[in-house]
Amino acid sequence: MTLSERIAQAQNGLADARSAANGSPAATAARRTRHRAPTDPFADVKRVVHAQLVESLGPKLYDINMTQEELELLVRGALHTAMSASERPMSGADRTRLSQEIADDILGYGPLEPFLHDPALTEVMVNSAHDIFVERDGRLSRVSATFTDEAHLRRTIDKIVAKIGRRVDETSPMVDARLPDGSRVNAIIPPLALDGSKLTIRKFSAVPFTVEDLISFDTLTPGSAALLEACVRGRLNILVSGGTGAGKTTTLNVLSSFIPSDERIVTIEDAAELRLHQEHVLRLESRPANIEGKGAVQIRDLVRNALRMRPDRIVVGEIRDAAALDMLQAMNTGHDGSISTVHANSPRDAMARVETMVMMAGMELPVRAIREQASSAIDLVLQQTRLKDGTRRITAITEVVGMEGDMITLQDVFLFDYGAGFDEHGRALGHLQSTGLRPKFLDRLQDHNVSVDPTIFLNERAYR
Repeated sequence: MTLSERIAQAQNGLADARSAANGSPAATAARRTRHRAPTDPFADVKRVVHAQLVESLGPKLYDINMTQEELELLVRGALHTAMSASERPMSGADRTRLSQEIADDILGYGPLEPFLHDPALTEVMVNSAHDIFVERDGRLSRVSATFTDEAHLRRTIDKIVAKIGRRVDETSPMVDARLPDGSRVNAIIPPLALDGSKLTIRKFSAVPFTVEDLISFDTLTPGSAALLEACVRGRLNILVSGGTGAGKTTTLNVLSSFIPSDERIVTIEDAAELRLHQEHVLRLESRPANIEGKGAVQIRDLVRNALRMRPDRIVVGEIRDAAALDMLQAMNTGHDGSISTVHANSPRDAMARVETMVMMAGMELPVRAIREQASSAIDLVLQQTRLKDGTRRITAITEVVGMEGDMITLQDVFLFDYGAGFDEHGRALGHLQSTGLRPKFLDRLQDHNVSVDPTIFLNERAYR
């Protein structure tokens, strides 16, 4: 390459960088081109066979009397016939690949199917039809799989949300849904999504994590896990705080597993994700408004209704609005042992956010009255954090002591040791350590015949 050619190439690269910085349409188009996978040489065959299959099977694809196994046999039989009739020459490997892709489109969720069945993945993020990322071991990476086009992606989103009675269209361009295995799904489409539809799937383990798993992941230590089990059995009200993707729902599942099996539990969620194995569990799920804007049932409505269902425990997937007021009232009126989550960066921020959400109820309560009710209702705050190395750790176990003047008093029982640094692979070396303070709620646990080994408050390292 000559000097003039190298200069021209450098200038073009600089222009592209400036366009990207300015967010110009040219830069957007360039990014799409770079991210787009190579054109499938058999795309036309795939499209024709797919259309023939849908036309030949017709209503049988939606027959509610047909089991999943019967439907799969029917589709694969028709697919074999359609592929055999194709005159396009192709190798056996290509024929097998096309058959699997078409079957995935009709029976599952198209190019997402392999990722949904991969137990090592925790998140699947579709940024556009030709741009898909996955999270593995807390790290994000782009994959080569793509959708055919925007219409293909939209059909997949519609298939996901239709199974639970939700909808997504121009009048309702955002939706939260779930897959049959409980994985959480969020979709947002144009006109709100400017560069095409976005789909985010947060996967959950086929077998729910146990407390032993959290200890092996270094999310907890044995001593702190023993304390949390005692707090749940001793009917303390617990709030799990953390950012998006920090692992709050997983921790909530583990905490809920400590609830005795002879208690009546009511779970309340936006999208049902909790999987409790006790015998007496009643699951409630909120509902969005219909196409006429009517029929919405909010978390707050379900919390009120749950109080009439004679619950021993109320587990709320997440408090994010005025439902905080009803939850605090439930905790303060005999429903001890309730558990919930909230988005916040620290235990102090979690209490402040609860206070703010109570104000959203429009009751015009004095700030001091809200704080007194919150400090009386909530006994323990767990702070969960996703660290830079991708691991999810509980970084604080904090007791809500009460009020001192107009301020809520907190006391850290366990704190994460950030000062331990990182190893050569960038993994955090720290873990939860006792602060040496004896929590005041131990006397309450004794009232419920629950004891805690006092040595866990002296030196946590002995348990590692």
